[in-house]
Amino acid sequence: MTTAVAAPFRFFSLQVVRTRRLGPSLLRVTFDGADLRAFHSDGCDQSLSLFLPHPGQPEPVVPLDLGDGWWQAWRELPDDIRAVMRSYTLRALRRDALGHTSEIDIDFALHGVEPGAPTPAGPASRWASRATAGDRVLLLGPAVADNRAIRFRPPEDTGLVVLWGDETAVPAATAILESLPSGTRVHAWLEVPHAGDIQDVRTDADAEITWLVRHDGAPMAVDAVRAARPPLGERPYVWLAGESGQMKALRRHFVGERGVDRRRVTFVGYWRQGLTEEQLRAAE
Repeated sequence: MTTAVAAPFRFFSLQVVRTRRLGPSLLRVTFDGADLRAFHSDGCDQSLSLFLPHPGQPEPVVPLDLGDGWWQAWRELPDDIRAVMRSYTLRALRRDALGHTSEIDIDFALHGVEPGAPTPAGPASRWASRATAGDRVLLLGPAVADNRAIRFRPPEDTGLVVLWGDETAVPAATAILESLPSGTRVHAWLEVPHAGDIQDVRTDADAEITWLVRHDGAPMAVDAVRAARPPLGERPYVWLAGESGQMKALRRHFVGERGVDRRRVTFVGYWRQGLTEEQLRAAE
């Protein structure tokens, strides 16, 4: 069942097609479903809301039959019944011969699923690590290609693209890198927990990509960027995504220390240290 939500967004009923481990901390899940014919996005960092079932549920419980009242009704469901909602970015989409979206990829950053992990896995990591073909989810995503949940929008006169992302932003950052045309100058820093999470990024851009491996003692985000101090030129565009505290510090660095026009800096806090997504939404 689908329903209009707030144009240009709607619900899509999807199922898992396959999964592929990209590294110790990263898992790619591919979804399909007849609803995807209406899925449209031209963005490389397209934000999505994914609704997942609890263990033992055949599908996520979201009261779609209430139309625009689904949100309040969903919030009022018992915790062990209400579908788990988590925010992700689209990694890739594929179209059929008629140009309709037929499959989408979402990359999950896994935390706490390894044996002896110091902190337990959250519900999304647990679900993704056990996902198999046929598992059902609901996706709240775009029905219009150019929509407000796309943040990467460099001005036409951009002379240099600067990217920074942790493992939660690696899917969006690598999609951005793959999309950039030849001749685009890029400095990118991508932070991951393990060396095995480093990916081979294919891009036509003139890109300098630095991978920071946290468990190997890589410097903190601001320290790494400050130490590199790349020449920014007159028309840089800066895209920052990941843990919100780090993003604020990086934004202060580029705007306050490097003099970048704040209108040319996009920063998105995908998560906040010490808070679940439910706690983060409540705090906001």
